[in-house]
Amino acid sequence: MGLLDTLFGRNRSSAPVARDRLQILLAHERAGTDGQESELLNTLHSEILEVIKKHIPVDQDKVQIKVDRGTSVSMLEIDIEVPALEKKKLREGR
Repeated sequence: MGLLDTLFGRNRSSAPVARDRLQILLAHERAGTDGQESELLNTLHSEILEVIKKHIPVDQDKVQIKVDRGTSVSMLEIDIEVPALEKKKLREGR
């Protein structure tokens, strides 16, 4: 139904879109060489950081992204230190 959804304007939420993009990137990462892997991790790092910074303040030095390879599965691990937010800011949406 992907074509019908596209034609008739049914919008997907951002979570499935982000998941699909990560799956594609991980598939390319599995097939890539070390140079390509480094470039992929840099791209993932910057894109994920930009999305998160839209919602909360993030110190770029406190973000770590790592890919662990298994025999049949690769795992993308993202560690982000989120500063404590005031309750008032959370209620206001920022």
